[in-house]
Formats: sequence, C-alpha cells, structure tokens
Amino acid sequence: MPDEELPASAPGRYVPYGKRSYYLPDELPPKAEIDLGQEFQRTLQKTIYQLGQLNGISQETNVSPIVYTSLVRREAVESVLVEGADIEFEDMFRPEDIGRDSSTTKDIREAINYERAIQEGADQVAETGEIPLELLKELHEHLLNGVRDEGETLGAFRTRPVHIPPPEPHKSPFIPPGPERVRPLMQNLERYIDRGGPYHDVVDLGIVHYQFETIHPFGDGNGRLGRVLITLQLIQQGYLSKPFLYPSAYFNEHKIEYVTKMRAVSENGAWEPWLRFFVEGIRQQAADAVTRSKRLRDVRREYERRYGDEKTATDRLAMRLFQQPYVTTNDVQELLGVSRQTARNALMELESAGVLEETTGKERYQEFRAVDIFEILTESFEH
Repeated sequence: MPDEELPASAPGRYVPYGKRSYYLPDELPPKAEIDLGQEFQRTLQKTIYQLGQLNGISQETNVSPIVYTSLVRREAVESVLVEGADIEFEDMFRPEDIGRDSSTTKDIREAINYERAIQEGADQVAETGEIPLELLKELHEHLLNGVRDEGETLGAFRTRPVHIPPPEPHKSPFIPPGPERVRPLMQNLERYIDRGGPYHDVVDLGIVHYQFETIHPFGDGNGRLGRVLITLQLIQQGYLSKPFLYPSAYFNEHKIEYVTKMRAVSENGAWEPWLRFFVEGIRQQAADAVTRSKRLRDVRREYERRYGDEKTATDRLAMRLFQQPYVTTNDVQELLGVSRQTARNALMELESAGVLEETTGKERYQEFRAVDIFEILTESFEH
C-alpha cells in the first residue's frame, strides 16, 4: 500500500521495501492526542478495581497452590491456542503425556515454555522493577526453546522481513518494519515502558502492546511474548504481585477483532476503539480470575471441613488434590508415601464420593481428575 493512502491520523507510514512496502510505526508516545471519553473512563475505573481485587487475592497467605498454578497455566494454554496449538487445559496437569505423541508434545511444550517464561519474568520484574530488552530476549529464548527452528537465533531480534496474515481474506498481509528498523524502535519502546507517557498506566498497556506487535521484533513468538509483556507491566506498575491474569483468553475469544482493531490503529489512527477493546479485556479477565479464585477457595474450605483432619490416606489425598488435581496410582503412592494398595483404596473411596473421576475408561493405567476443582477451572463465567 503506498504511503499516500494512509491518512494523516495514522501513527506511521509505509516504506518501499522490495515488492511490498513495510509499515514503519512512529516512536512512542503517540504524536496525536488520544481522545478517551467518559465511557472509556468508566471502563478504566472498573478495570482498576478488578485488578485490585485480583491482587488482594494473590497476596493472601492462605491462597491454595492450585489457584496460582491454574491461573498461570490458563494463560499459558490460552496463549498457545491463539497461535493455533491443539491442547486441552487438563493436558498441563498431565506431565506423563510428554513424549508419548510427537504432535501433542510440541503443543504442550509450548505451553510449558510459556508458563516458565511468565513465572521467571514475573520474578525478575518483581525484584528489579524493570523490563529491559535483555529480559525480553531471554524470555523469547525460553518461549521457543525446543519448539521452533526458523533459522533465526532465539533471543535475538530478527534479521529477515516477516509478514502477518490478514484477519480477513480480502485484506493484504501486514508487513512489519524492516529488520534494520527493529532495534531503534525497540529501544524507544524500552524507554517508554520505563518512563511511561501522558496516559494512565493501564492505558499504556494497550499502547505498548500495539507497538510491540506492530514492530514484531522477533522471527517467531511475538504474540506470546507480547502477551507475557502485559502481565510483566502490571507487576512493574504495582497492580499485580504475581502473574494471576490471563489476558490471552480474551484475545483468543475475540481473535479477529483483536487483529482488526490493532490494524485500524496503524491504518487510521483508531486508538480509542483499540484501547477500549483492550482495557475491557483486562477488566473481564481480572474479574474472571477473581471469581475463579474465590470459587476454588470455597471448595478448599469445604474439603478442609470434610477431610482436613487428614486421619486417613483418603483424607490426605483429598487435600493434596489442591496441589495435584490429576493423579494416578503411582502419583498417590509418591504423594502420600503409602503402599500401592492403600493408594488404590484412597482413589476408589474418593471416586465413590464423587470427588475423583476416572478419565481413561481403562482397567489399567487409570488416571483420575478432581471433579470439583476442574469444574471451576474450566467453567465459563459471564462478566
């Protein structure tokens, strides 16, 4: 698309590059003032409130391990689903599946990489309060370790042009900046993240996410790393102390709108619709995480009432489900330090009580899932 086809409101321009022009975004902060009306401000305040609620839960000393693990893993699964992976949420609780099937293994590995990257990134940002480019490169290497071989060096900015498929067939692909433009644009983005701009911190999340995805600094994994960056900024800004948010679920549900609205920023300077969409997504996912966390906490309290004295192996297993909600006989033996028969007896008792459900339908090598826990982990909530 030639340069003159872009209106003056567009925050960038097209630059001739071979047979096609690439899009060169302006540096941040945006030159034009972004008009954010009263409706947007109301959504922003609701988002800040929900983030506060979520952070309050994350700081509770008695939060069950399953709350933290499940929220982080939900983000990991949803993020790789955005990229087209074939994976179920429960797969992340079944590490014994790794290595059985090559096609499944790759997708699970991507999700495991994402989980580790976001945890490590969150720890570093919580400790230093900074998000330098070197950290993003390090996390990029973690994200793609063992799952990609695209000819580019992991953890290094791309050296070749890339293109982003259009959200609709009649549109042309989006060509991010040429590789020689990536480093200065990312250095500008690093400064903006560090210093902020004239807008609210939560608004800056949407501005930074747009800019990162438009630059597309790496050969692969930009979507995943861009979504990790959202959570890291929330931790840097003090809205979260742990990575409890899973924004990828919202972007996955609204995939076409997500891409279309970002592209509208580039082509028309349509910042307000994009930022309204983005901030509403943060609000919805924060509210979802709060609801899910409270429900899990209520179930744990009920189990403490029924099994909390841990007098028997069955009681102890019921309480351990909040650490490991997907178990086999071997898992129970190891968790409880008991004989195989005692482990089987505990599994059968909890299955009879409706606490566990066998998932394979087999007589041997059976696997059991915690019914109440997974019902909450997979349920859809309206917010």
